[in-house]
Amino acid sequence: MKYYAGLDVSLKEISICVVDQDGEIAIRGSAPADAEGVAGWFRSRSLQPEKIVHESGQISIWRQRGMAEIGLPAICIDARKAHKSLSARLNKSDAADAEGLAQLARTGWFTPVHIRSLEADHLRSLIGARERLIRLRKDLEGHVRGMLKTFGIRMTGVGQGRQRQGFRDQLAAAGETDPVLCAIADGYRHILECARYSS
Repeated sequence: MKYYAGLDVSLKEISICVVDQDGEIAIRGSAPADAEGVAGWFRSRSLQPEKIVHESGQISIWRQRGMAEIGLPAICIDARKAHKSLSARLNKSDAADAEGLAQLARTGWFTPVHIRSLEADHLRSLIGARERLIRLRKDLEGHVRGMLKTFGIRMTGVGQGRQRQGFRDQLAAAGETDPVLCAIADGYRHILECARYSS
């Protein structure tokens, strides 16, 4: 007998439904919301499904990688397309959604999503963090420039690395004239030092 499983995922636990090849419910239950919890749930019931389907979401990539490493035949499917099938069901609950996903696994009426490699996610995270730091630095420079105009200090624009050093020098000189401006200059220099590798 072949079995197919659907996982309806929440942050704390996963609703699981297993159906047989005829579409009849074999067993239902819930497990902790991680790959080991799901694997343990199947092991304790001596079940080896042909396919395990779960929807794409915020932590689905992490969960998919974990289940693949353990050897579970998990497939992450497009949540938007799955929603169209699941919304047609009269009973809307976690258990009912898990059953609907199990039926999709059995029939093959789903669209798998691409799961990025861990290396790709590392690179993506680094690029995203760098971009964010640069944007924050530019916002901070603009804020400092606008604030200092109140005191009649017009800072040079920053478009290149050489101009940024001139900006820092001007800010340091302004800090020597006023204790408040000194605190601003020191704080700005500290932030730039922390983010110097984002340039």
